[in-house]
Amino acid sequence: MASSIFNPCSIITASQAQPTSSSSRPSQLLSFLHSTNPAGPVVDLKLSAASSSWGCQDDSKQSLSRCLAANITSSALKTAESSRETSSLLSAEGVSSSGTRPTILVSEKLGEAGLQLLRSFGDVDCSYDLSPEQLCEKISSCDALIVRSGTKVTRQVLEAAKGRLKVVGRAGVGIDNVDLQAATEFGCLVVNAPTANTVAAAEHGIALIAAMARNVAQADASMKAGKWQRSKYVGVSLVGKTLAVMGFGKVGSEVARRAKGLGMHVIAHDPYAPADRARAIGVDLVSFDQAISTADFISLHMPLTSTTSKIFNDDTFGKMKKGVRIVNVARGGVIDEEALVRALDSGKVAQAALDVFTEEPPAKDSKLVQHENVVVTPHLGASTKEAQEGVAIEIAEAVVGALKGELSATAVNAPMVPQEVMTELAPYVVLAEKLGRLAVQLVAGGRGIKSVKVVYQSARDPDDLDTRLLRAMITKGIIEPISSSFINLVNADFTAKEKGLRISEERVVVDASPEFPVHSIQVLISNVDSKFASAVSENGEISIEGRVKYGVPHLTRVGSFEVDVSLEGNLILCRQIDQPGMIGQVGNILGQGNINVSFMSVGRTVRRNKAIMAIGVDEEPDKEALRKIGTVPAIEEFVFLKL
Repeated sequence: MASSIFNPCSIITASQAQPTSSSSRPSQLLSFLHSTNPAGPVVDLKLSAASSSWGCQDDSKQSLSRCLAANITSSALKTAESSRETSSLLSAEGVSSSGTRPTILVSEKLGEAGLQLLRSFGDVDCSYDLSPEQLCEKISSCDALIVRSGTKVTRQVLEAAKGRLKVVGRAGVGIDNVDLQAATEFGCLVVNAPTANTVAAAEHGIALIAAMARNVAQADASMKAGKWQRSKYVGVSLVGKTLAVMGFGKVGSEVARRAKGLGMHVIAHDPYAPADRARAIGVDLVSFDQAISTADFISLHMPLTSTTSKIFNDDTFGKMKKGVRIVNVARGGVIDEEALVRALDSGKVAQAALDVFTEEPPAKDSKLVQHENVVVTPHLGASTKEAQEGVAIEIAEAVVGALKGELSATAVNAPMVPQEVMTELAPYVVLAEKLGRLAVQLVAGGRGIKSVKVVYQSARDPDDLDTRLLRAMITKGIIEPISSSFINLVNADFTAKEKGLRISEERVVVDASPEFPVHSIQVLISNVDSKFASAVSENGEISIEGRVKYGVPHLTRVGSFEVDVSLEGNLILCRQIDQPGMIGQVGNILGQGNINVSFMSVGRTVRRNKAIMAIGVDEEPDKEALRKIGTVPAIEEFVFLKL
């Protein structure tokens, strides 16, 4: 066995040897990402020897198109070698492929400091309030585009660029207005500016908490209407109240610091926040339900994802204290606005203070905006002079760096990898992401994920298999479902470190044909609780394993149970007593709910003892169907997983 610890951004193979001709493709990929910056999570690569039968696998190239359409592995930049042969990147001297200075279109107002930096490198065109048609007409002569939230960078815009547009810079955090998939397909890098407005957003959150608690906006409007209503606008004190910070990232943690200074007791929920970082500022990390059920004030700082969309709804409000107060300076879509109006009308929610909305601007007759117990501002979280200048500089630096051919840690889509490497790894890339998504859904409780181990079984020589792409996809699968981060080959290790996530890798060499790059991938998460106890190994880790069979990713092991599940659609895992009729009972329940079953597989350790039934379903079962499954006497536990 040989082992080494290496910086994932540098060119180091496990054996420290120069790649042979058979490993030249992975080495090209690594050299493109070479960096002298040692920042990044510590990644352990261990090698051990073992033997195993190979089984059925296939390197079908048909998987490539599916992978390209769904994952980060599509192109945004060329590799270092190919970029010298094409005009996809600009040189460090600020000269475009046509031999002139690059043209940078700024479609919304940007701070002067950022504009000066851009002008030192290229020709800057500040054209504001462009219609979609005008933007499409102008973009074909531009090498870079900088937007805020108002400009929509659609597929049509990227098509109109005719391949010239190299980078889109979003002056801010959210990139809902940029078609990432289209940008990747057209080889256009997308970068954002996620850090410069942190303090401004936190200050605005605190301002809204105080204004809401003391009825500042309502009292101001009353006085300007000629009234003097002291008794009507009696507020509540912040001292001694419990504030739940939902999302303990940059902004959430800064809100927590300031709230502690106001004498509030602060708790937080974030599945990735390191507990030691929270404890350092006197914050307790708790589960989602515990946070919302014990808080007097709730401050939202979570991203808008498919998981968090309308996560604050009728059911969620029903679990809260009567008279709770809610502040949102994150994303409007995390709140079901109609449900919030109902909660305000009933008194369940005493007050709300909102800076963001599902649709911006909201309708003039919005019941939520007009509600007497709601304080609203027009998305002012980042609107301070200092923050605007900081964002301008941050995005200008990222755009200029991209035009020079440099890769930014704030890139939100991926560079191109060589087509031959993509073709070979395509089905394994899909497998890696889905294993990550499954693993994170099995985690329960308020503790953050700190340690993930990935074990690859392969017959390949260490120099002939680069696992960076697979590791990035596992990181993507673990982090993206409950985070605003966009994980790709460029930023996977950076984002993992930022979230306190340590990735370790072990490669087990098997006695098999090296024709296929990977025999199996195992993902283990330690020091966490599991929603599905059967997924926990003898070592106390959540453990799942998968393989590629006939070009299709399969789940082959959950905990100590062997299964054989095609990772397509959604998945229900049931631990049951191994007895006749179980498949029929569960199948009937799903059929009554008009839920189509795509496959069923049963794995067991001992006959007539315990077994795991894996059920693939095309649709998401409703609560009633899941309840009925849980009432089947022989089923001891079950979990529904989205793929």
